[in-house]
Amino acid sequence: MLWYDLIVLLGIVFLFLSHKPFAMSTVLITGASFGLGSDFASLFAADKYELILVARSEDRLLELQEKLNTKYKAKSYVIVCDLAKHNAAFELKSELDRRNLQVDVLVNNAGFGEFGLFYEIDALRQQQMIELNVTTLTSLTRLLLPDMIQRKQGKILNVASTAAFQPGPLMAVYFATKAYVLSFSAALANELKGTGVTVTALCPGATETQFVKNANLGESKLFKRMKPATSMDVAKFGVQAMHKGQVVAVHGGINKLLSWSVKFFPITWQTAMARKIQERVS
Repeated sequence: MLWYDLIVLLGIVFLFLSHKPFAMSTVLITGASFGLGSDFASLFAADKYELILVARSEDRLLELQEKLNTKYKAKSYVIVCDLAKHNAAFELKSELDRRNLQVDVLVNNAGFGEFGLFYEIDALRQQQMIELNVTTLTSLTRLLLPDMIQRKQGKILNVASTAAFQPGPLMAVYFATKAYVLSFSAALANELKGTGVTVTALCPGATETQFVKNANLGESKLFKRMKPATSMDVAKFGVQAMHKGQVVAVHGGINKLLSWSVKFFPITWQTAMARKIQERVS
């Protein structure tokens, strides 16, 4: 009887160790070098995913790779790529194929915004914003999705924003790109029902990340008068929502209320209120 119990116990242990869907899964994270991206990387590393870290800054990526290896013994791959360039998604896919890397989870996190009047912001920078926030996100999703569907499993987490729910004067292009991400994600989630692949649009509100500095948002009322969420809290919320298969995940109770309530007001009113929140503190 003792031998029988021991064999059963060993069998259970073997099944447990051999059945680790997360350990055999690989997540690709764009914009992984800092902020939400690096927090996503830490969370997936803790869950024993293999990581594909993508961003422009090789130094930051290598530093993150070393940190994750030291703390979690995480296996990771670094791919340096400027995702704001035209056809960047196709170049990235070619590199994935060259390295024979399979992507089970895609986190489209890379993105940036710019504060100011539309006609005063550099035109090239706005074009790059659209390339990164919209074009690369869309193309990369399209290029990686067929293999997920063929395997009948996969997850896509697109980082949108509460900016997606109304027009945003003083950040007109950024708000419009996030509206696209939300609409695209919801439509795609509907198309993929029954395929084993889920799509989640994460919609955080004000979040304390490098984004604030890069977008010159530090003096806006949004960040001066409201306490931003931490990037790790937002990342945890997003990963949990992704695992649950939520289509739209708005972070924070007040943000959920506001994103729901704006639909009852005319678009001109929504726009005027967004302008007041966005303006710099005088």
